[in-house]
Amino acid sequence: MANPAPYVGTTLHVHEARATVPVGFVNAGAAPLDKTLKLRFALTQSTPDAIVDALYKVSDPTSPEYGQHLSKSEVEELVAPSSAAVNAVNAWLKDNGLEGTTLSPAGDWIGFEIPVAKANSLFNANFSVFQHSSSGKQAVRTMSYSLPASLQGHVDLVHPTTSFPSPSSKAQIVGIKSAADPILAKRDLTQDCTGETLPECVQYLYDIPLTPATNSSNRLGVTGRTGNSAHFDYLHQFLTMFRPDADPTTNFTVVGIDGGTNPQDGPSVSEGELDIQYTVGIATNVPVTYYFSGEDFQDGDLEGLLDEANVILSEDNPPKVLTTSYGLPSETDMSFALTDKLCKAYAQMGARGISVLYASGDSGVGCPSDSNDLVFQATFPSNCPFVTSVGGTQSFPEEEAWIGSSGGFSNYYARPAYQEDAVNAFLAQLGDKNADATFNRTGRAFPDISAKADAYIIYAAGITGITGTSASSPVTASIIALLNDRLAVAGRPPLGFLNPWLYSEAGSAFKDIVSGNSSIRCDSDDPTPRGFDAAPGWDPVTGLGTPNFPKLLALLGL
Repeated sequence: MANPAPYVGTTLHVHEARATVPVGFVNAGAAPLDKTLKLRFALTQSTPDAIVDALYKVSDPTSPEYGQHLSKSEVEELVAPSSAAVNAVNAWLKDNGLEGTTLSPAGDWIGFEIPVAKANSLFNANFSVFQHSSSGKQAVRTMSYSLPASLQGHVDLVHPTTSFPSPSSKAQIVGIKSAADPILAKRDLTQDCTGETLPECVQYLYDIPLTPATNSSNRLGVTGRTGNSAHFDYLHQFLTMFRPDADPTTNFTVVGIDGGTNPQDGPSVSEGELDIQYTVGIATNVPVTYYFSGEDFQDGDLEGLLDEANVILSEDNPPKVLTTSYGLPSETDMSFALTDKLCKAYAQMGARGISVLYASGDSGVGCPSDSNDLVFQATFPSNCPFVTSVGGTQSFPEEEAWIGSSGGFSNYYARPAYQEDAVNAFLAQLGDKNADATFNRTGRAFPDISAKADAYIIYAAGITGITGTSASSPVTASIIALLNDRLAVAGRPPLGFLNPWLYSEAGSAFKDIVSGNSSIRCDSDDPTPRGFDAAPGWDPVTGLGTPNFPKLLALLGL
């Protein structure tokens, strides 16, 4: 059956197009014309930069509005689409016999279902089945699509269309995690924490108190994904073994997203256990919420990350901190327009006083699709200027850069003003090192800070070890949550978006990591490993360094 002719009766203008199929994908033929697509419009916001301006006003310590975070309704008003955009989209949907569903609290995302044949006609597209050669993953996409004049200026993008999914499996942990051999007969910290990392090891390193939190409204959010359940029984066993001073029956709550349920009858694959055990086990008595996403994604290739953000933004009393250990190894796996939608959702969260932390990744400067290409990769969403990216360190008690810690420079986002001085100082030190590599010296630089990444011990139907920045992020988030508890007790607002504070006032409360490097050899043809060295001041392996809780308290006047 041939594709229907393009929609007649209006002029269509190409809105997005890509010249080539992503490396690894092949066109397996036209999509079945009766297949139903779940598409969504991203409506143009009335004032696209207003949320970013508001975010900096409440997040910059030098601003008179510092700490005066916005309410849910205030944020929604800033990011809402214009009535003209809403009317234009609704009219188009009605004229074409389609029904829209609002997918975001501010109404700036509208979803609809449409058969391939009709989508091809209305958008002058050619939806086809694309298959990834090595993974076998399939996706229905088009190389271009067009919009009628009535939607031009009202719709930023239609998704999923020209962006392709990551070829890796769903619920991918950022980077690669490795097992560690546990050594459990102890308690000489100086000796034994060199071989494994337990709660007492990071408590010692960063001077984290055992004192329980007391403010019940100060929640800590943890991102979970299908296949990464966190088991209540495993947490209780972990607390009994490694936090004997704490209540071993301490639990966490679960919010299901996209059909996720955090099932307890499946096997553990470690990430869920790690994230929960090192938040509940470090942020003593801070209420922890596990935002667990299933696979009924409403946000396409963003695989639940935008859905999670919208769920949190819809809450009247959201968590004050969110830690996420999932993402993509390269920002360019998706279009800038799509990645920026998620990034701006994190700006909304920051404006409401939520600290958004991401593991930077476990693959150093990354590997390009072409092994002969020396372009360094930026991970996503650590490339977003409105999240705090957490890199990794190793060793005890003197830390050095962890070899897998991802970091570098974004090709999508310019360097924000808050890190300009710190990053320029690093580039001046760098000189002609890495001269054979290509990276954007003017891009958003990451990670912002770091914490221990190696040899974490978890309980998952037995003792096992795990390494990665996806341990560094929940530990750091726990520290921020404990600081927020002290602030709440003092009647003060939470820290919110951290980066302007980190690069100004708080920098002195972080231990500068000056030894070690990130290093990755992408294949046997690589003449030498690629990466960056840790250096005095900020560097793209450990950021500003690792936190010291008492120093941070003192800076906050607590």
